[in-house]
Order: sequence, then C-alpha cells, then structure tokens
Amino acid sequence: EVQLVESGGGLVQPGGSLRLACAASGSGFTFGSVAMSWLRRAPGKGLEWISAINRDGSTEYSDSVKGRFTISRDNAKNTLYLQMNSLKPDDTGVYYCGRSRTANYRGSIAQRGQGTQVTVSS
Repeated sequence: EVQLVESGGGLVQPGGSLRLACAASGSGFTFGSVAMSWLRRAPGKGLEWISAINRDGSTEYSDSVKGRFTISRDNAKNTLYLQMNSLKPDDTGVYYCGRSRTANYRGSIAQRGQGTQVTVSS
C-alpha cells in the first residue's frame, strides 16, 4: 500500500512564503519512476491541479501559480516539495500531493494524500 503524507501548511500573510513537503512510502512503488503532482481545493471549489514534475525532472505549472511556485523532488528521500512564494489570499485551500502511474503527467493521478491546509490572510 502506498502512502502519501503532506506537511508544511499553515497560516501566512499575503506576499509570504511556505514550503510544502510530501513523503511517499509503501511497497510496490518506486517514487523516482513516476510523475508527481500538487493539487489544491479552495473553499467551495473543486480540485485544481497546479503542478507536476516528471520522472526526468521536467516540470509543469498551471497559469494560476506559474512564476510563483516551484515543484521539486528528492528521489533519495522519496519526498516531493512545493515552494510557494508571493502567496495571495486566492491560494488558500487544502493542498494535496498526487502520484501518477506513468513517468510523465498525463492529466490524471492515481492517488492523493490527505492534504495540508494553507491559509493566506492578514
């Protein structure tokens, strides 16, 4: 069974920064072999994909976070990161990491974690 556990959320003022982490564990899963993603759910809204990192390290971002967020991974530690800068109140929500079944992100994920809350407010 694969487990994805997010951490690093919290309350931050507009313009501030946070770094999220997602620790992956479990049998039958090689972290470094698949694409990983970050998604979020804002209050009262649906799940939104925001970023992915492929097996080869290439990255993708939604327009809403491009230029402000940076996704990265440490395959030796089985950990995914999301560095979030210049945070806005619209970034408030629950942030989830997700794993794909393929080396490259193809628009869907196979599993996501329980999420970590990010609140951007003064």
